[in-house]
Amino acid sequence: MRRDIDRQVLSSRNICSKAERKWIKPVGFDTGVKTYNSLTKQKEPLVLAQEKIATWYSCGPTVYDHAHLGHACSYVRFDILQRILSRLFEINVIHVMVITDIDDKIIQRSLEQNISPTVLARMYEEEFKRDMQALQVLPPAVYMRVTDNIPQIVAFIERIIGNGHAYVTSQGSVYFDTQSIGNRYGKLVNLGGIDGEVEARDKRDPRDFALWKASKPHEPYWKSPWGQGRPGWHIECSTIASSVFGSQLDIHSGGIDLAFPHHENEIAQSEAYHQCEQWGNYFLHSGHLHLKGSVEKMSKSLKNFITIKDFLESYTANEFRLFCLLTRYRSAIDYSDASMNEAQSTLSTISAFCHNAQAYMQGHLQCQPIEEGILWERLSATQSIVRKALADDFDTPKAVDTIMSLIHHGNCQLQPATKVVGPRSPAVFGAILSYVREIMAVFGVDLLDRKEVHDSSGVLNNVVEELVHFRSEVRKLALSVEYQAPQDLQTGSEIQKRHPQLDRVPLLKACDALRNNLAPLGVHIKDRGTNSTWEIRREETRKN
Repeated sequence: MRRDIDRQVLSSRNICSKAERKWIKPVGFDTGVKTYNSLTKQKEPLVLAQEKIATWYSCGPTVYDHAHLGHACSYVRFDILQRILSRLFEINVIHVMVITDIDDKIIQRSLEQNISPTVLARMYEEEFKRDMQALQVLPPAVYMRVTDNIPQIVAFIERIIGNGHAYVTSQGSVYFDTQSIGNRYGKLVNLGGIDGEVEARDKRDPRDFALWKASKPHEPYWKSPWGQGRPGWHIECSTIASSVFGSQLDIHSGGIDLAFPHHENEIAQSEAYHQCEQWGNYFLHSGHLHLKGSVEKMSKSLKNFITIKDFLESYTANEFRLFCLLTRYRSAIDYSDASMNEAQSTLSTISAFCHNAQAYMQGHLQCQPIEEGILWERLSATQSIVRKALADDFDTPKAVDTIMSLIHHGNCQLQPATKVVGPRSPAVFGAILSYVREIMAVFGVDLLDRKEVHDSSGVLNNVVEELVHFRSEVRKLALSVEYQAPQDLQTGSEIQKRHPQLDRVPLLKACDALRNNLAPLGVHIKDRGTNSTWEIRREETRKN
């Protein structure tokens, strides 16, 4: 009799069978974008609950130390995805990010440094925000701290207990009861024999995880119905995401290392709280950043990391963004000097084309007649292919490769010529230039480098313009030639030869020296016959 009752209770607590793990396609607005969903392990149409609005929650940093390049890679990649959705597909992305400002690591570090956990967390939180700004990562609609939401977290836990999915231990901690949701636990990861947290003695199941941790000596604590303590790791995200977006979330993102246990536990406790079948519709995970030759991810615990501040002393935000664009966001990515050189080279090619196209439009670059029709067709095809690539799980490598092909064909027709016969075609290069700038801006790459423009930049540009103009006049004078007419021994006719006048050779050498000396300072002069063009590469002036 007792066994039958236990079987009935277990049956009632097992909310769903294995079949109920199946992903439910949302009903709503189809964006036309397909994205890889970690819940289904395949690409799915991105369908939003509200037309043109995407609710997006992401796990922010645990602020106990400097952010490193592995963190930067994940945040920049998802920033690119959000920019694509909002600027190309016209989706209003409402992004919320949590700042974990109370945690075992924060407490331990504060004890080591003999400062309060609050001071430590605020210090690294502000540094993180400065790092994100330096990397040109758009801030979320709002940052939300864990410690600002303790009452909401307590209320969230109380409801989970009330719904029969959590229990209080004799020590005053609260644990989620994974058995209470049956086979629903494991939506993201096939758990098999994976064990959960092992620190507690009075857990009912090894997979159970802490919602509330009873306080220990010398630790911060808050009052709760179960005694003094602090939140567990996973509960903060469910509470804060639910407080903003309610019982349904379009997109949840984070690094692949967060899929288990963090995101798995978020799903379990959120669906237990809301009593819903599917809380988050799409889980997007970015791949790890590895140092070249290492199979391990970049990590503070492994002491194999590069801080964002140190990185930006050698490279620019634009270069790092190109580095991220050259791989799929969910793929692992190898960091090395070679991979950064590839990103630098790609960015340099794009910038050089933009400069040359502008010079051609201004009449400073003389070329043979342009095959205009071919370039218009290339531009149209590029726009179509890039849009399709980005609608296919944000395939930025294919998009960049297509853009570089367009630039290659443009460069093929921007070959300097000393003698030009026929019409010019500036309009098509104006269209290509505008598109390249526009699509790179969608990715967050600022080819115009507006952030580096200060009040003095206009004066600097005018000074350089006058300097280059003066140098060009000197070169024209130096390149003027005297004609000699020797006799052809066979025909007796005169052969014309062009020689620089010997007394003007030093002027040419001085012009070349000026060009070479200005390059390391960021001023790049290109001589095109008797004409010259110039550009200021502000990234190089910043490095110098």
